[in-house]
Amino acid sequence: MAVIKTIDLVGVSGESWRDAAHKALDEATKTLRNVEGFNVLETSAVVDDAGEISEYHTHIRVRFRISR
Repeated sequence: MAVIKTIDLVGVSGESWRDAAHKALDEATKTLRNVEGFNVLETSAVVDDAGEISEYHTHIRVRFRISR
């Protein structure tokens, strides 16, 4: 019987929401084995004083299979 665990991460990028998701996934795969996928839960951004986006945030839920 398989068990799948999830963790939530927020990736941050100065370029795009997609890049922020990639950064979160890259960080997850440094310490997790058997990563099977992820869901994007939310995207948001930080706006600077000039009204421009300074950071893109992507909240993801990473799924990985527990191995014994």
